[in-house]
Amino acid sequence: MTSTGLIWKWTRWVVVALLAAFIALYLGDMAVYKLRGSPQGRVHVDQTIVVPLKGNRQEYDYLGASDVPCSVSIFSQNGEDACWVLRRNKNRATRM
Repeated sequence: MTSTGLIWKWTRWVVVALLAAFIALYLGDMAVYKLRGSPQGRVHVDQTIVVPLKGNRQEYDYLGASDVPCSVSIFSQNGEDACWVLRRNKNRATRM
């Protein structure tokens, strides 16, 4: 086997192993989330809206702060962001 063939073989093995690990982590997170009764938390988030103006300019309007529901898990569950993601990104901008 040539060195190029050996490199592709190892690369394919690493990609398959990483994909399997990601799938196992996601399914494990989902199982723990469901077994714990779908725990939810709340994070205080500042919300702004971005309004486009003439000349490629933008106006940022502050909408206020609110408590946003989140899932206590590694990944987003039930259509809610994970709490650790919201804690890291407390400012949420919505574009018009």
